[in-house]
Amino acid sequence: MYDVSEPTTVIYGQNATILPVIFQQSDEAVPRPLPMDIYTPVGDNNDERPVMLVFHTGNFLPFPQNNGTGGTRQDSTVVETCKRLAKRGYVACAVDYRLGWNPVDPDQDFRTFFLINAAYRGVQDARTAVRYMRLNAVDGGDSFGIDPDKIGVWGIGTGGYIAAAVATLDKYEEIPALTKFLITLNGMTVPMVNEEWNGNIYGTSVGILPFPLPPLPAGDTLCYPNHVTYADGSEISSDVSFIVNNGGALGDISWLDENVPPWVSFHTPSDPFAPYTNAVLTVPGTGDPADPSDDFAVMAVDGSYNIQQKMTELGFNDIFDAILPEPNVVDYSEVADSRNDGYNGLFPTPNNSPVNNSAPWDFYADDIPTIPPQSISDPVLAKTYWDTIFAYVAPRACLALDLGCADITSINEIDAAVVNFQLAPNPAGETFRISTASDQPMISTQLFDVMGKVAQDITIINNTDHVISRNGLAPGLYYIKVNFKEGSLVEKVIFK
Repeated sequence: MYDVSEPTTVIYGQNATILPVIFQQSDEAVPRPLPMDIYTPVGDNNDERPVMLVFHTGNFLPFPQNNGTGGTRQDSTVVETCKRLAKRGYVACAVDYRLGWNPVDPDQDFRTFFLINAAYRGVQDARTAVRYMRLNAVDGGDSFGIDPDKIGVWGIGTGGYIAAAVATLDKYEEIPALTKFLITLNGMTVPMVNEEWNGNIYGTSVGILPFPLPPLPAGDTLCYPNHVTYADGSEISSDVSFIVNNGGALGDISWLDENVPPWVSFHTPSDPFAPYTNAVLTVPGTGDPADPSDDFAVMAVDGSYNIQQKMTELGFNDIFDAILPEPNVVDYSEVADSRNDGYNGLFPTPNNSPVNNSAPWDFYADDIPTIPPQSISDPVLAKTYWDTIFAYVAPRACLALDLGCADITSINEIDAAVVNFQLAPNPAGETFRISTASDQPMISTQLFDVMGKVAQDITIINNTDHVISRNGLAPGLYYIKVNFKEGSLVEKVIFK
């Protein structure tokens, strides 16, 4: 694994927020900068890194008004995720996004209306962040050494709703086609989001409110375009190549119809707020603290089980079928498959946390400034969940983002003892030697990092003895795959 840089904060865009209106600090929406913290690997010597955009939880309300213990890009859970990604060679971006709706509005229709608007803004901001990274890579000096064709989105909690919509919502018409997204205003039945008012689903058009919508005035600008084209005038794509959600849900399963990238879902089936299958989502902390059933019920949505069932039906996760067990490595696919009814990409998480009944991977640390003094969950237990999460995501991300790991997924396994395979020294310094029996020549070998990415690819024609050089690889664990005429073997090697 690599060392990780201190995060660099960049402003990836600017767009309209209604928070000052809700808090009675302004009479209209105002533009605000959109920051994200970027974590990069140190010492990887790679200028074509994959990118993962990570979105935090928080119910589309700011901390502490969201009645939670987090809800920012500096949450311990987000920082942990980004650091783990950067250690594995990713450029990891903890993305801030616009918040704002009124959970105590006496009119439930208006509460729903403004919450759906908030989610829509989150999707626009996510796609703005995607375009920012691409624009920086092509016209902005490539500050972070990325491959603009290898961008994924990872949503945690509320961020899971954003990730799901980014993956599936590619036509505005999919929203007003559903009656649950319609509302009666001023005697008219209208969509809860409207491209004229809110801007388009990518956030690349202006959105202006044509009439008063208290507390917003007529003529209020609700969306400003960001990063629409490259310097040569060509359009910047908002598409991504991989999705991960920890909790959250999809607005409607009908959106999952085409052009959806490979997708991995982690979900606690007993989550009382975000449904695992199809049910009405509720917003925690919005009702009577003594009665969770009093929390604000929004609308029926589809959770991770339904998402991955549909992904399997449509074949969008078929790429994951290439993953086979690796020798001497815990097979987390087998663990997931024992619970997921055969939907490759779904990892139901049993909940062993005594204090967190929806997101056992969440934890809060004393050194994060947005967190109150008391902690509600155990960092040690939460990090155990993250060990499993990354072990399951790693090979799937490698395949979805085309990081050069295809060879490690097709092993006709050979027993090392049968070919008298030897590897020494291990741990290694600058070199190590591999050898086999005189009648078992090696054909080729690859070194893979812990994310399954090819670190070295070496041809060895009919050789039974070979010295492999480190060639600047960072310290840490690697896997060496050695190919023979009859099959392959995989062993661990550590560089000191």
